[in-house]
Amino acid sequence: MEKTIIELEFAAKTLKLLGDKTRLTLIGLLKDQECCVCEFVEVLQMSQPSVSQHLRKLRDAGLVKERRNGQWVFYALNTSHETYPIIQQILEQIPDQKEKLTALEKAGLRIQCD
Repeated sequence: MEKTIIELEFAAKTLKLLGDKTRLTLIGLLKDQECCVCEFVEVLQMSQPSVSQHLRKLRDAGLVKERRNGQWVFYALNTSHETYPIIQQILEQIPDQKEKLTALEKAGLRIQCD
């Protein structure tokens, strides 16, 4: 399998975005599943506008995709982005964020945005 070389400018932009703890946490939460903005608000204990601003930066860079379902906005990792291999490597090196969503679910706070 041929290794893809990522342009330095794109790699630097991705690493700069993921240098923020909140955005890194968001990416970690999206590792295995899509999430709604309202779930991020609960997990991060941040205001919806603050969470949305971080997600906007990730979306504008192409690192995450958004899907609208009525009033709800769901986010997922953009696995086809050229810097996704960098994100994969980072996700392997940080603690799994899945337990935060599991704890939210156990507490009955996981929102069903259907």
